[in-house]
Amino acid sequence: MYFRINHRTDYVYREPASDSFIELRVWPQDGPGQQVLGRGISVQPSVPLDHYVDYFGNRVEYFSVPFRHERLTIDAWTDVETRSWTPPAPCLDVTAGEARQILRSQMMHLFDFVQPTFYVPLDPTVRRLADNPFPPGEPLGPCLEGLNRWIHTHFRYRPGTTEVGTPLAEVIAKRRGVCQDFAHLMLAILRIHGFPARYVSGYIESHTPAASAGPSLTGSAASHAWVEVFLPGGVWWGLDPTNNGPAGERHVRVGSGRDYRDVAPLRGTFKGASAHALEVSVSVQRRGRRKTRRPESVSP
Repeated sequence: MYFRINHRTDYVYREPASDSFIELRVWPQDGPGQQVLGRGISVQPSVPLDHYVDYFGNRVEYFSVPFRHERLTIDAWTDVETRSWTPPAPCLDVTAGEARQILRSQMMHLFDFVQPTFYVPLDPTVRRLADNPFPPGEPLGPCLEGLNRWIHTHFRYRPGTTEVGTPLAEVIAKRRGVCQDFAHLMLAILRIHGFPARYVSGYIESHTPAASAGPSLTGSAASHAWVEVFLPGGVWWGLDPTNNGPAGERHVRVGSGRDYRDVAPLRGTFKGASAHALEVSVSVQRRGRRKTRRPESVSP
């Protein structure tokens, strides 16, 4: 599928800001099942942008506005092609017990993705949740799909019931939340049982065009979140507990990390602005096939 992603962020300050510094993680990546065809970004007030690749391999754009301004608007667009992708069968057919043994030998390189974090605590509240989701003699693929399905079945998607900083224990007690909460919950269960897993931030085509087949998907009007688990064989497999299925061609991957804090779409500091109003809008529009054009610059 071919998509045009438009991501607009608009800050309006109650009092003028004297200086702003912003980091953005809204640039989709190439990878299995995904290719970026074109990319552009503009900032008002107009200032130079630069970018780097962070510790987790995410593309990060950044800029500063070193003068007084009452408003800050960021418009980013990406053209991306997505395709269905499934891990090789041997990666999913290996038993859960064998998978653990194989992965133990690689933990030095996967250490970040088996540890507790601020949003993914590995405490008794989580340990008491899913009853033995990984029987040692069962194939790993069905076990992972079963855990994905268990979260989807036992937790309700309810926007507004949680915030970014809502503790996982509260999500578990309420049995409801949003995609970010479900991703953190799945990460905690996977890591407790010895499976390296990372948080993924991206976009989702939640509503299917009328002329196309396929169900509607649940997702945020801004960014979406799901999980990738590391499989024996050295591949990451995306699973979306919010939608009870693998991440597919209607998911557009932006970045990954240990939890939400590593891939927050935007973070920044503002001097002189005591308060501000923030509006974020994202559109994911399916488009016709187009000639591949590689992004060459992040400049407007």
